[in-house]
Amino acid sequence: MKRKDSPKSTNITPQNTKGALRNDYRPGNDDSALFNQKHKTHHKGSAFDKKHIAFLVTGIVGLAGGIGCLVAGATVSPEAGAELAFPKIPSSTQDNITYSALTGEPLVDPALKTAPTYCMQTPNGTDGARPQSGLTEAGVVFEAIAEAGITRFAAIYQNPSSSIIGPIRSLRIYFLDWDVPFDCTIVHAGGADDAIEAVAAGGYKDLTEDYTYMYRGTYGSRLWNNLFTTSAYLRQFSEDHGYSASDIKGFARMTPEQANKSRIDALAVEKLNITKPTSANTSEMTGGVNDIALNYGSSASFNVRYTYNAETNTYFRSYESGLAHEVYTCDAADLGEKNPEDVCTLTQVNPSVVVAMIVQESRASDGYHEDITAIGSGEAYVFQNGTATKGSWSKSSIDEQIKFFDDGGNEIALAPGQTFVSAVPDYGSVEY
Repeated sequence: MKRKDSPKSTNITPQNTKGALRNDYRPGNDDSALFNQKHKTHHKGSAFDKKHIAFLVTGIVGLAGGIGCLVAGATVSPEAGAELAFPKIPSSTQDNITYSALTGEPLVDPALKTAPTYCMQTPNGTDGARPQSGLTEAGVVFEAIAEAGITRFAAIYQNPSSSIIGPIRSLRIYFLDWDVPFDCTIVHAGGADDAIEAVAAGGYKDLTEDYTYMYRGTYGSRLWNNLFTTSAYLRQFSEDHGYSASDIKGFARMTPEQANKSRIDALAVEKLNITKPTSANTSEMTGGVNDIALNYGSSASFNVRYTYNAETNTYFRSYESGLAHEVYTCDAADLGEKNPEDVCTLTQVNPSVVVAMIVQESRASDGYHEDITAIGSGEAYVFQNGTATKGSWSKSSIDEQIKFFDDGGNEIALAPGQTFVSAVPDYGSVEY
């Protein structure tokens, strides 16, 4: 980089300086009287002039410096600019976050995103199935009628830690339709004939009533709803069979930041606009939905209620009777083949998202099981962040994941967290 030559300094002769006048003065000099007269006459004026001259010089120097900076800046090479380091402005969002394909939540380890998944058939009857164990660890839970008005769950787990999970019951063909997109091991205890045939024909990963990886509890009141497994047994099954990963086709999800902005308590009636004033009361919020009733039919024991809790931003689940739906949460340590009643604690189910999809349903030809249309389309209701969206659902094939749309045809992204999807029969109802 070339530098400009500094301005040459002006030579000042001694006789032009104030110091020169003082050096010329000697007592008794013939010019002393004249000097004294001039000194007396201009003493006051000289102080004033010196002050103004100082300001003037300072201004000239500042102006010259500014011009110099502009000239120097205009002639700086790109290489010189590249050497300058400016502080980075912090981003409002974190970079390189890996989100779970199952729940949409951030993962502490990116490798966990492809960990094996397990789709477990879990009963919900009043014949000893309740309370279930480990159900709060499932990322997605499907609920539908299994037979005689009794509902059952297909609970999808990934990276579970619970020491006890279950009970485990038999498989239905429509649960298989919902399980497949999660690329999971189908965990069940037998099942309807068409479901067993479909598992075998499709070559799906299958774990059915195997006492190498399951055990029977001894708690008497559970009757036949006493088949359990553990997180350790499930991992061992995957290792033994070479199932090292799952390719999940999950639901469309919001990021946690997007979900926070979509909360009912973050939605003003009239959005603020910085280019014009608003006359609306911006503290007034849009109407929220706090209570949901899902009715599966004539059996009140299986109708459920959800109550929105703004503090947790989740929906606490109860039965129509008002009894909270509690499940056992169990220690992550290997406790052995225990009854959950002996070693676990109760927690009320409270998912982040509740979806009700209306399905065509009728009694199967055997007069006992159900026929449910799981591949097709129908009405849907999505409850999340304290809001309700009425729209539709669509699933084009067994391999494709269900998609949810609003009335405008836009796909609905679900909030992160546990999601309960209820297949409500067309003769049932959704109330809120």
